[in-house]
Formats: sequence, structure tokens, C-alpha cells
Amino acid sequence: MTDLLTVDFMQRALIAALLVGTVAPMVGIFLVQRRLSLIGDGMGHVALAGVAIGLVTGTAPVLTALVAALVAAVVIELLRTRGRTNGDVALAVIFYGGIAGGVVIISKSPDGTPANLMKYLFGSILTTQRTDLYLFAGLALLIAVTTWVLRPRLFAVANDEEYARAVGIPVLPLNIVLAVLTATTVVVAMRVVGLLLISALMIVPNAAGQLVARSFSSGLRWAIGFGLVSSVGGVALSYPLNTPSGGTIVLLAVGLFVVTALVSGVLGRVGGRRHDVAERHEHEHDARCGHPAVPHGDHVDYVHDGHLHAAHEGHYDEHGAHHHEDSIAGRDGANASGTTAPTTGTRP
Repeated sequence: MTDLLTVDFMQRALIAALLVGTVAPMVGIFLVQRRLSLIGDGMGHVALAGVAIGLVTGTAPVLTALVAALVAAVVIELLRTRGRTNGDVALAVIFYGGIAGGVVIISKSPDGTPANLMKYLFGSILTTQRTDLYLFAGLALLIAVTTWVLRPRLFAVANDEEYARAVGIPVLPLNIVLAVLTATTVVVAMRVVGLLLISALMIVPNAAGQLVARSFSSGLRWAIGFGLVSSVGGVALSYPLNTPSGGTIVLLAVGLFVVTALVSGVLGRVGGRRHDVAERHEHEHDARCGHPAVPHGDHVDYVHDGHLHAAHEGHYDEHGAHHHEDSIAGRDGANASGTTAPTTGTRP
């Protein structure tokens, strides 16, 4: 691990993983909102056909894959929006047509074998060249800037397409932009994660982020964090473990999701158990109920049967035991001062 950064191809792979881990969750969060989690797979299969065209014609596979994925992105969105074929069927047609076309086209290459596609299907850190890295960096910057600038509108469309259309937001152009961003992300990630696994890096970090986030913005930040840990950590682990980078990245992302789900579940149960001790009774505490009122921070506790109760969302939470002498003193002090306790108290 100490010589990890001294190897040229690992340096390039880590930089590519950093780029992919940042932009994949940024695009994926809108796919999750729109329930299009598998669209990345469809784009990946079409990109595979583009890679095959590049290998057969001697053109850079990254460029031909990008062109094929962009064309498919626009076609899918137009079919989904205006065609008679619904979105799922359109995805399926592109999905299977892309991978079948890739296998058939690559069979016409000089080598005559689809084995050359394996490094694109599942990723290979050895295939990331310096020129590819420059292209990936430019595409990743374009994805990040576009997503960040358009995120309010993309969120509005993903959350409620009909409402967005009613208030004048250009829904179709934004949907096409999102599809294009997805296609570009697939191409950026194909050398590190692989065309068959990139969808996982767009979706799984977002699924983990939603378990701990309280808003869309925080969910996006958590997703990017999980994506970076998964991508960079997966590439770093694949070197000493001698495992494929794509599979290691996805397994790490899934592991982070499982751990996050378990921890959030345990914390939720612990919090629920603490709240189960809340007191429920018919009596309503106020200034005329006869129970002493004891100031406690920014709210008021009432002494009832030797216990401190605080009003909280229609019930009373237990705040500990209270001695009878303190109750008398608290009530006498209140009466002597001529003040009355507020009718309700709130708990932070």
C-alpha cells in the first residue's frame, strides 16, 4: 500500500476514481428521484456498442462510446415522453439491442473475439491512459458544473413533473439534459467501474445517503461522500488484493450501504426505546392543576406522583424523579411570588 502512489497506472486510476466517485452520485440522485435507477445499465449497453465500433474502425473507443450513449439518451427520452412505447419498454429495447450489437460488431474486428470488451464491461485500471484521463476530467467537470447549476430545476422535474410543467419549467429539455448527463457519466466511468457496474455507483451511494440525510442537499453531500469512499477505496484495495477494480468498488459501496442501514436501524431503535418511557395520562397539566411547576431550561416540568413530566407532542416525557420536599418548595415558591406557570411547555 505504501508504494501505491508511486505506480503510474495506479495514479491515473485513483484520479479517474476520484472523478467518477464525485460525479456519479450527483447524477444518480435525480435518477433515484425519478425511479429510473436502471437507466445507467441501458446507457452502458449502448456505450458497449459504441466501444465495439471504435475497436473495429480503429477510432478511440471512448469517443465512439460517448457518441453512441448520447444518441441513445436522446432517443430513450423522446420515446418515453412522446412515443407510444413506455419508458420501461424503451429501456429494454435499447438495453438488449446495445449489448447484442456490441457483441456482433466486435466479432468483425481483426481479432474476431468479444474478449476485448471485457475490460470495458467490468473495468480495468490498466486501460486508463493519460489522454483518456484528460478527456475524463473535462467530461467530469462538465457534468459537475451542469448538475450543480441546474440542480433546482432538475429536482423540481424529478420530484413532480406535472407541477414543474404547470409552472413553466421546460421539462422535456431538462429530461434530455439529465439523460445526456447519465450517458456521459457512464462513459467517464467505464474504464474504472465498467459499463455493467457503473449504475451501481450512481445508485447505491444515494441509497446509503438517504438513510442518514434529512434533506435533498444533505443527501447529495452524503452520496458524494459515499461515492468517493467507494471509488477511491475500491481502487486502492484492488491493488494489494489483486482484484478487479470495478467489482471491488461496487462491493465496497454495497458494504457501506449495509453498514449504514444497520447503524441507522440500531440508532432508530435506541431512540424509539428512549421515547417509549413517555408518560401518557388523561390529566392535563397547567397553572390550575395543583401540581408544582419547575422551570427546566427553556421549558417547564410538572411534578406528578414524584416524577417530573414535560409536555411533548400530545404526551408527557419522563424527566426523572422529584423529591416531595422539592415539590412543596417549588409550589410554595411559585405561590409566594404570585406567578403562575405557563399552561404548556415545549421540549427541544
